[in-house]
Amino acid sequence: MFSVGTYCPGFGSRINTIIIHFVRCCMWLLLVALATAKIAIVHADSATGALSEKVDTASTQQQSNTTIFFNGDIITVNEAQGSVEALAIRDGIITAVGSRKEVLAMAGNEDAVILRDLNDKTLLPGLIDAHGHFSYTNRERAVANVASPPTGTVQDIGDILSVLRSFRGEHPAATWLIGWGYDDSLLAEQRHPTRDDLDKLSTAIPILLRHVSAHLMVCNSRCLELAGIDADTTDPQGGHIRRVAGTREPDGVLEEQAMNLVADVLPRLSRETQLELLDSTQQYYAGYGITTIQEGGAGPAEIGLLTDAASRGLLYLDVVAYPYVLYMGDRLGEYPPTQAYSDHFRIGGIKVVLDGSPQGKTAWLSKPYLSPPPGKAADYRGYPTLTDREVYKYIDFAFSTSSQVLVHANGDAAADQMIEAVHDANLKYGAADRRPVMIHAQTVRDDQLEQMAQEGILPSFFVGHTYYWGDWHRDSVLGLERASRISPLRSAADKGLRFTIHNDSPIVPPDMMRMLWSAVNRLTRSGQVLGDSQRATVMEGIKAMTIDAAHQYFEEASKGSLEVGKRADLVILGANPLKIEPRKIKDIQILETIKDGVTVFESKKPSGK
Repeated sequence: MFSVGTYCPGFGSRINTIIIHFVRCCMWLLLVALATAKIAIVHADSATGALSEKVDTASTQQQSNTTIFFNGDIITVNEAQGSVEALAIRDGIITAVGSRKEVLAMAGNEDAVILRDLNDKTLLPGLIDAHGHFSYTNRERAVANVASPPTGTVQDIGDILSVLRSFRGEHPAATWLIGWGYDDSLLAEQRHPTRDDLDKLSTAIPILLRHVSAHLMVCNSRCLELAGIDADTTDPQGGHIRRVAGTREPDGVLEEQAMNLVADVLPRLSRETQLELLDSTQQYYAGYGITTIQEGGAGPAEIGLLTDAASRGLLYLDVVAYPYVLYMGDRLGEYPPTQAYSDHFRIGGIKVVLDGSPQGKTAWLSKPYLSPPPGKAADYRGYPTLTDREVYKYIDFAFSTSSQVLVHANGDAAADQMIEAVHDANLKYGAADRRPVMIHAQTVRDDQLEQMAQEGILPSFFVGHTYYWGDWHRDSVLGLERASRISPLRSAADKGLRFTIHNDSPIVPPDMMRMLWSAVNRLTRSGQVLGDSQRATVMEGIKAMTIDAAHQYFEEASKGSLEVGKRADLVILGANPLKIEPRKIKDIQILETIKDGVTVFESKKPSGK
C-alpha cells in the first residue's frame, strides 16, 4: 500500500545525507506500522467499480474517524488550490487537502483512519440544485408518468390513454386519474390532448394531465365540471382557458393562472403519505450527486410538510425553500429567511413568477412567436403573469425585508420587467449584496445581461432546454436566430456574470451530468448543435452547479468547493468530466454521494474507468 521509495529518495554519496534519509525512512515505516493496525481500508473492486466494503457511516460518525480519499482525480473547484492528491474529512468537515504525503502526515496521530482508495475515479464537491421543486417532485412520483423519452415512454395521445388506463388498474380506489409530464412538442399529433381525448377513457371519473412545463394542464369533461369551468367562465388575470374553435366551450387546456381554477377541487396527498415518500425522493436526488435541493415555489402546505419532516429527522439532504408570493397571500411575511439550517431545512427568501414557458408558448416575449398557438394572431408574444405594480410591490417587499428573491422570467419581456423593478428598488434602498436571481432567463439579450451585471442580478439558466426542446424552439417557438441564444451561457460569462444551471425538477429529472453535457455541447434531441457560440467550458459548467450555486444561496463559505473547513459534501464520479470526450459527459455514473461526511447513496451498477 505504501511505497518506501515515495518517502525515501535515492541516497547521496555523503554520509550525513545517508543518515538523514535513513532516519526519515525509519520514521515513515514506524508511522505506517502503527497506522496499519488501526486503519480500515476501503477500496473499489477493479472489475465492477462498486464499493467492495461499505463504510458503516453511522459508526464512522460516532467514532469521529478521519477518512482520507486518495488515488483519484480530486477536483476542488478552488482556483487557488491547484491539483491535489488527497483529501481528509472528519466529523462532517473537510480537514485537509493537498498532497498524499501531507494529508497522511496530518492524520498520522489519529486513533483511527479510514483510507478510501478512489481507484482512479473522480471526487467533486456535492452538487447543488440551483432551482427546482422538491415537494412537487415528491408528489409527482405518486401519479402516472405520461412523459416522452427519456423520462417516460409516451409517443402519442393513444399512449397517454394506455398509461392512464394501466395506472387506473393499479389504483382502483383513486377518485381522480392524474398524469404528469405530457409534452405536445414530442407527441406524434404535435398538439395538446383535449377534453375529448380524455373523455374517451372516462367521463365519470375526473382526469387531469399536467404539461411537462407545469404551466399548462388538460381536463376531461368531469374535471371541468367539478371546477365550474364552462363557456361562461372568463379568463383570469395572467391565465387563459383555451376554447373549441368557433365557440366559447373550453377544449380542456388551461394555461397559467387558469390552472388555479382547478386547485380547490383537486385531491391532495395526505401529509403522512408525502412524508413516507421523502426518503425515496431524497434517494432520487442523491442518485444524481445532489446534496442541496431547492423547494422553489412553496406554499404554506409545503413549508408545513418540510418543517414537519425536519423536526422528525426525515431530511438528510439540505433543502432550501422559497415561498411563492401568490400561494402565500397575506402570510408572506410569516416565513422570514434564515441562513442557518434547522435539521437540514431553511427558508431562503421568496419566489415571484412573471410569465410562462417558451415550450408551452406562454412565455412573454418582446417579439412574436415563430408559430403562435391555435387561435392566436401572428403578433402573439405571450403574456405577463403580474402587472408592473405587483412586480414592484414584491421586489420592494424582498428588498425591505432583506429577503433574497427568485424571479421566474423566461421571455425577454418578462426579463425587462424584472430588471426595471430591481433597478428601482436598488435606487430606493441603496447598493447591497442581495443576489436576486433570474430563474430560467431563457431568452435574455446581451443588453439585458449588461443591465443584470449592473443591478447585481444572477442568472440561473435552464440549459437543458437545448436538448429537451431545442428542435421545437428552432422550428416552432423562436426560429433559428433566437433559439440559438436560449440559455446564453457564453455571453453571460463573457460579461462577468456568475451564473448557475438547473433542471427545474420535476420538469426534467435532476440529472446533473446530462445538464453539464447540455451546457458544454448544446445538442438537441435530433443531434444538431443549437448555438455553439453559447457553449460553456466544462469547468464553467462544474462551477455553475457547485461553487457558483453555493454563492447563489449565500453558502459559498461552507459549500461548493473542497477546502479545509467546508462541509464534507462530496460526490464520486465514474469518470473525470474534464478529461472525458465532451459528448460522453452525460454517461458519467454517480458512484457515491456523501452528505456531511456520511454516505447517503451508493450505485450498485458496474462502472468502467
